[in-house]
Amino acid sequence: MIEVVAKLRGRSVFLAGETIECHVTFTNISKFRVQDSPSKSSGIKLAWASAQLLCQCSVSESRMVLPKSPLTSAEVTTTGNETSFIPSKGEKGSPVLSTMPSILFCDLNLLPGESKTYLYQEKIPLEAPPSFRGTAIKYSYKLTIGAHRFDCPTRLLRVPFRVLVVPGLHDLSVYEEPIGTEGLKPSNPFVENVENRSSMLEVALEVLQTMTCRKGPNFYNITNSGGKVARFCLFKQAYRIGDDIVGTCDFSEATVPCVQFSVTLQSEEQIDELCRKKPSHGTTVTSYSKHCEFCLHTRKTHISVPIPLTATPGFNTDLVCLRWRLHFEFMTTKSTLPKLEPHTDSDIPDCNGAFWQAPSNLDVETTVWDLPIKIFATNPLSATAVSLLKNQNSCLV
Repeated sequence: MIEVVAKLRGRSVFLAGETIECHVTFTNISKFRVQDSPSKSSGIKLAWASAQLLCQCSVSESRMVLPKSPLTSAEVTTTGNETSFIPSKGEKGSPVLSTMPSILFCDLNLLPGESKTYLYQEKIPLEAPPSFRGTAIKYSYKLTIGAHRFDCPTRLLRVPFRVLVVPGLHDLSVYEEPIGTEGLKPSNPFVENVENRSSMLEVALEVLQTMTCRKGPNFYNITNSGGKVARFCLFKQAYRIGDDIVGTCDFSEATVPCVQFSVTLQSEEQIDELCRKKPSHGTTVTSYSKHCEFCLHTRKTHISVPIPLTATPGFNTDLVCLRWRLHFEFMTTKSTLPKLEPHTDSDIPDCNGAFWQAPSNLDVETTVWDLPIKIFATNPLSATAVSLLKNQNSCLV
């Protein structure tokens, strides 16, 4: 038997535009017998092995209807060019993006105990959709390796991985230094010139840093039919997955007493109008982190809502659009609240306070408010740390 082991180099999360590397090892695990000749004729022969990256799209048939036209311009078509290597065989859904198959070898003979390792390298297309598992649609990536042994069916080995998309990487000239600035840079004759050698990962991280580091307080007045409820301050509008969304709530100038409020991080999965099974299947809201606090008699407080590293950054394709928002719920009351009564502790001199007895019942109403925010990708090394995807898989041929 031949054991095939595929191991992604370094991590299981990548950015669109990066080059993925995988070491594929073929080992003859058969035991060598003494009566066998050590010639190659006693080994096991493999006819060929190929590797390919594939993005599979599966949808909920109860919520979506796929258009008759191809899903994307990169959709796989095999009419008139069929081979025994079909990477999507047995997979649910349709392939929406794939790379050209790469032949690892042809006619390989392995003696018992012998192994051969091959390096597969392929660039993830920039136009690739991100990995996403929604209620109506799912985009999943797998590295598929096919191996064919003589007189045996082709075996497929799949290694799943996650893809994050960073917008703005199609034209990298925007991030290059303008012509004529070379003379302004400090030069060191003992340091090798490494200009224009930045990897796609380094450039993408710089772009993410630029998009998410801009801070500027934005103030919002929350009101209802009774008057002003609170004043909310958000320090920035763009975040990366793994960040904490921090803001402040000011009730000092409120005219309507707020008893309790909550902030929930939510995603909106919106299906394209042409793909909806029913008009009511347009948008699905999914809740993630939540911050809840009692705020009666509170003048000012803050919120901190974490963004999970497993969340999918906002994106837009021909089939679905994913957006993010903060969902606020303020519970206010129209009832007249008891006043604070001065209270002095006789046991402790110069100690003045107030005594307040909460009513047993309160007539409350809920004020709902949604604040759109932008969530981008993050460093794939950080996302790999919490990923449940294994960067290694194996099978027998």
